[in-house]
Amino acid sequence: MKELFKTSGGKYIAPQQLENKMKEIPYIEQIMVVGENRNYVTALIVPNMLNLSEWALKNGLTGKNNEDLLKTDEVKKLFQTAIEEKNKNFGNWETIKKFHLMTTEWSIDGGELTPTMKVKRKVVLEKYKDIIERLYA
Repeated sequence: MKELFKTSGGKYIAPQQLENKMKEIPYIEQIMVVGENRNYVTALIVPNMLNLSEWALKNGLTGKNNEDLLKTDEVKKLFQTAIEEKNKNFGNWETIKKFHLMTTEWSIDGGELTPTMKVKRKVVLEKYKDIIERLYA
C-alpha cells in the first residue's frame, strides 16, 4: 500500500512522489517530506555534498566546511530555487513550503535507513522532532 498522509486541511499527500521528484535535483542526496496533521508540507534534506562542493567552488564559496556551507544564503537560495521549480509539478497543498538542510547523512548504522536504503520515517520523525517543530514555528 502506498504511504499517504493527511494534512490538517484534509488533503492527502503521497510523500514518495514528492520525494522522488525532489531527488532529481543534483544537490539532494536524501529527502523526507513531513506534513501529517500540519498546515503545510516541509522537508528534511540531506544534501549531496560532492555536487554541492563543486557548485560552491564554481561560485566562489571556498574555505568553508560542509556545515558552514549549508548555512550560507547562497546555498539556501540554490535549494529554494530548485525546490520551487520541482514544486510546479504538484498542487499548491502538496508543495514543500519550508525545508531544513541536514548536516549529517542518514545511515543504516544511525538507524534512519533500512538495509535496502529506505528512510525509516518514524525514526527520522522522532530523532529530528526539534528541527521539524522549528519548521512549523
